[in-house]
Amino acid sequence: MAQLLIVDDEAHVVDRLAATVDWQAAGVEQVFKAYSGVEALELLRQFSIDIVVSDIRMPGMSGLELIAEIRGSWPKTKCILLSGYSDFNYAKEAIRHQAEAYLLKPVKEEELTAAVRSAIGKLEEEWEEVISQQRLSYVVKENLPLMRASLLLDLLQGRIPEEAALREKMGMLELSGGEWSRCSLMVVRLDELFLQYGPQNPEWKEYAIGNMAGELFGPRYAIWPAKDAYGYYVYAMAPRRDSPHGHDAAWFERTAADLQTAVSSYLKAKISVMVCKEGRFPEEIPGLYGRLVDSFRGRIGDERELFMRLEDTGLDAGIKPLESLYEPPALIRLFDAGKWSEMENKLQRVFTELESDGAGSQELLLEVYFTLAGAYAYIAHKNGRQLSDLLGGDYAAMTEAPPFRSVNQLKEWSLRTLRRIREDMQKETKDSRADLIRSIQRYVEEQITGSLSLQAVADRVHLHPVYLSKLYKLETGENLSDYMQAARMAKAEELLKGSSAKIYEIAASLGYQRPHSFNFAFKKQFGMTPQEYRDLYADVQPGTPTK
Repeated sequence: MAQLLIVDDEAHVVDRLAATVDWQAAGVEQVFKAYSGVEALELLRQFSIDIVVSDIRMPGMSGLELIAEIRGSWPKTKCILLSGYSDFNYAKEAIRHQAEAYLLKPVKEEELTAAVRSAIGKLEEEWEEVISQQRLSYVVKENLPLMRASLLLDLLQGRIPEEAALREKMGMLELSGGEWSRCSLMVVRLDELFLQYGPQNPEWKEYAIGNMAGELFGPRYAIWPAKDAYGYYVYAMAPRRDSPHGHDAAWFERTAADLQTAVSSYLKAKISVMVCKEGRFPEEIPGLYGRLVDSFRGRIGDERELFMRLEDTGLDAGIKPLESLYEPPALIRLFDAGKWSEMENKLQRVFTELESDGAGSQELLLEVYFTLAGAYAYIAHKNGRQLSDLLGGDYAAMTEAPPFRSVNQLKEWSLRTLRRIREDMQKETKDSRADLIRSIQRYVEEQITGSLSLQAVADRVHLHPVYLSKLYKLETGENLSDYMQAARMAKAEELLKGSSAKIYEIAASLGYQRPHSFNFAFKKQFGMTPQEYRDLYADVQPGTPTK
């Protein structure tokens, strides 16, 4: 739905068009009003306006000058010009400034809405072009290294999409040169900076090491690099399709050692390198990567310029950590973002892993329990609630020792608790929004005979007008402008029935600068003019003032 601005120095024209045209049917969500070119520019700076309908002849800044400014600052905004003059020179100027239409006043509603629909159609076509395959391909090429690294980091963290989607992404990122059914990983840690060149601009170091890795491995392997959250350089490598050699573990290991030597000799830097055996792609990659990182921490530590194979570390024995519990995004981050479905999916993965790898371990049960209990308490306290109030009888289970003796018990408690917290927070959000809507409506009712505008309402509730409009529509199903108009008409009925005020005085008290605009809006709402309505009511209840 589009945002539209009507501009004319004749206020009754602006008010009439804003109030009487069925803009919703024309594809317009919100209508803004301006009574001069300067006021129009101010609104354009505040709001995202898609279409401007402007008179040509206005004092100060003309409509032609206005759309010239719009072309320079908001080139996507479409302009429609209105004029009471059928002068060909105006039409020529309108064409020169790329106006979408040039309509003669008094404009017919069907002509204006047709021009607006046409402008909306052009906007949609232009945005379709922006996201077309040609433009997308250009953007992809410009950001190829970053996008490749982002996808690899997702895979390393276990965020693996469906096979078809993954292959499509890899093809788009031009990663189809390798046999990516299996791959090897090499992790490089920069141990010593290139101090002789100074500490500034360190990016060239990884660029240089990446080039050296490409030179050494490139003839045999497709190389897919990324820099992880620990500052390690991770290289996923698969045998090239155009190479006569398959994976050779001994050659791969020796070449990794050559890289370490070359960096030391030619870049005067020290790096530690760890490689692993070949694994199935992509399913085994997260596990291999996790063990490589653990090995750096547990076996290499602070030692510099070491080279190691994963098999050398002896880390395969013993209890396996619950990877799904700690892989990003963290539980607390999901809570903060309100991503409930993702939160539940993460818990399901945790319990699937727990059931398959550690069903008999009370220690793993405690690890999961303490992590979840901490996250639940965090979000409850952050929202000003006691966890005991939210959980009721389930809270007692948290105080037992041990609290849960089986995976199934812990799973049921965890999911039940998550749903209770979700329901409580959603109810609080709904109540908060309901209070806001009531506050908005109360303010509209109070100010209906005062200075009332969308901006005034937005200022009252401390929200941006665009967000306020969307929120009101989301919660009530109607536009705020429609509610304001309905409130004006209801107040108009009341004043026509119960006051002796003149009709032009009633119009002015309701914010209409011209009685004609008020008459037009009232007739559209009730099927009769204000005077006819007052006369009809006077016939029903004699004695009511009619003039």
